[in-house]
Amino acid sequence: MNNGSIHPLHQTSKKDTPLQELPFSLPPLFMTETGERIRTITEWREKRRPQILEAFRTYVYGRVPVERPNDLYFTVDAVIPDLFSGQAVRKEVSIGFSGPGGEGRIRVFLTLPATGYTQAVPAFVLICHLPPEYIDLRENTSFWPVAEIIKRGYAAVTFYTADIDPDVDDGFRNGVHGVFARPGETRPSEAWGTIAAWAWGARRVMDYLESEPAVDSRRVALVGHSRGGKTALWTGANDERFALVISNSSGCTGAALARHKQGETVRKINTAFPHWFCENYKKFNDREEQLPIDQHQLLALIAPRRLYINSANEDTWADPEGEFLSCLHAEPVYNLFGLPGLGVTAMPEPGSALHDGYIGYHLRKGGHELGLYDWRRYLDYADRHW
Repeated sequence: MNNGSIHPLHQTSKKDTPLQELPFSLPPLFMTETGERIRTITEWREKRRPQILEAFRTYVYGRVPVERPNDLYFTVDAVIPDLFSGQAVRKEVSIGFSGPGGEGRIRVFLTLPATGYTQAVPAFVLICHLPPEYIDLRENTSFWPVAEIIKRGYAAVTFYTADIDPDVDDGFRNGVHGVFARPGETRPSEAWGTIAAWAWGARRVMDYLESEPAVDSRRVALVGHSRGGKTALWTGANDERFALVISNSSGCTGAALARHKQGETVRKINTAFPHWFCENYKKFNDREEQLPIDQHQLLALIAPRRLYINSANEDTWADPEGEFLSCLHAEPVYNLFGLPGLGVTAMPEPGSALHDGYIGYHLRKGGHELGLYDWRRYLDYADRHW
């Protein structure tokens, strides 16, 4: 990879499938806001990538008021040995912090292979919306198959999103919004929403993992399903410490193109979940074509790190075709880095997995879920490339 070199960009060919022949125009990857053409990796990193990231902050996810708090601390609350017949050890850790509105705490559950205390292992981190009492981290479930992950030689890490911000539209008084709000301040139209808050929390979990000698923090995969998939993508766009970002059926304002408008739309998601995004996003209800960005650009922000997108053929609300199209149109940035993306132009058949490139993908048969089939594909991909 040569930072100053020019790589051939992805070109649309008449031989490509109809999936590339979009009935709408997408915001450009390689044209700056002032009309300058981006041709090198250096120009992408220094000019275009920051512009796209800033546009997503302004119009979609919102802007966080604080990055890593100065008083961030980690406390080991419990160590549980001899899980899975002596194959694993679990640590329960609290991440603490404070702000003008009080104190906050994120509980992290880290399950390590028994060898994890003698050598650092890569990790899978799940953004989890199920509370600990409903997902026993000592058991193996299809949604969070800890034993399967451990058996493959990875650490299994999860945290409960409500510790960061409860998924309730209460005017942003609870969770980290309340912790970091200053008394009497008025929220601007680009203030962070709940998805951005969960992403902020995921980044604090990475802060902890960097301090954990049993985890190889250079090989951490972040996984999210549905709203968690939206969060994983926004986290990975902001935080380049995550080596692999996995979005499982994230749909609208996740992996699916907004302009595709199949299943959930910008209006529908803003109406059902008005607290997930910044206030500016509501201006684009039924006006997706007016958005200055689209989700292929969000996926492109992950480059040159690895990205994995999953869709399900019956999950029409999440728009599987729109998710695949987004991958396809993010690929030119991977090509700019001299890296293969999907490696295909046609949407694969259900049950197929694309694992050759830096954009992994599979289309599962079935509906809106995260199951063992998906986890095994993610682990296969990590096994292959790590």
